[in-house]
Formats: sequence, C-alpha cells, structure tokens
Amino acid sequence: METAQRTEKEKMLAGELYMADAALQAEQVLVQQLVLEYNQSNPADGGARTTLLQKIIGDLGERVTIRPPFHVDYGSNIKIGARTFVNFNAVFLDCNKITIGEDCQIAPGVQFYTATHPLDAETRKSGLESALPITIGNNVWLGGNAIICPGVTIGDNTVVGAGAVVTKSLPANVLAVGNPARVIKELK
Repeated sequence: METAQRTEKEKMLAGELYMADAALQAEQVLVQQLVLEYNQSNPADGGARTTLLQKIIGDLGERVTIRPPFHVDYGSNIKIGARTFVNFNAVFLDCNKITIGEDCQIAPGVQFYTATHPLDAETRKSGLESALPITIGNNVWLGGNAIICPGVTIGDNTVVGAGAVVTKSLPANVLAVGNPARVIKELK
C-alpha cells in the first residue's frame, strides 16, 4: 500500500523541513494583494476593512482591530480572538499557526516569527526551512516592538515589556521583560 505524498504546506504546518514551492508562493502572492489593499484602505470605510480582514486572516473573532500597516506571510494560519487590538506595523510570519486569544493588546511593531531555518549551512543553503507555532493566551499585553520567537506560548494575562525578545514560553499572570525575555514579577 502506497502512502500519499505530503504537500509542502502539510510539512510546513507539521513543523518539518519544507520548501516554499510554487503552491505556497502563489498563496503568498494572493494574500499580499489583499494586505496591500487593506493597508491602503480608507479608515472611514469600516465595513470594507472588516471584509478584507476576514479574507486575510484564517479565523477572525468579533470586534478585532488591526491598524494598518501590517504584514503576513499567508494569513490563513492566523487565529485572532474577539476584541483583540493590534496596533500599527505588526508582522505575522505565519508559516505555522499563530493563535492569539481574546481581549489582547498588541502594541506597535510587535513581530510574530514562526519561521526558523536550519543551523546547518548546507541545509540552509538548499532553501529548506521549518516553522513552529506561536500561541498567545487571553488578555495578554505585548509591549511595543516585542518579538515572539518560533514555538513560544504565552499564558493568559501575561504582560511582555516593550522591546522584549521572547525566546521561551511564559506562564500565565507574569510580567516579562528584556532580551531574552525573563519573568521579573508575578501578577495578581
């Protein structure tokens, strides 16, 4: 019995090495056109903006605000919970799932990086890459220009300080700052 060949997208979402083939590149081109349209849209036309966001983001909760400009790789791998606010210049490298909970506050310039590359130079030169999911809990506040690295989970109610680089998962109800981010205080 033969096993069906897995697509590059299936490998990508499984966290395995994959190649950005023609199908993935075509998906990116389509979403980039929508993102460009959104980023240039009239702020007074909320209905049109919401319709565009629903086409860009895979799973968009009610009353989500994303202030343009923002950038995605695919969009379809992003889930954003209700009432979450994303300020200017967010970057979502969603080569794997990015899940953001409800009632989150995301300051300007926050970057979500699911993409990662092999440490081995020859493998990296071949164009193979991989990606790990990011999960952000409910009621999380990410300070300006924070960077969330591949494979990170941030627990509910956690606050990440401005400019922090989150390289490891953070529990719920803490304040984390720095590069690399470290917990400095428990929150009630």
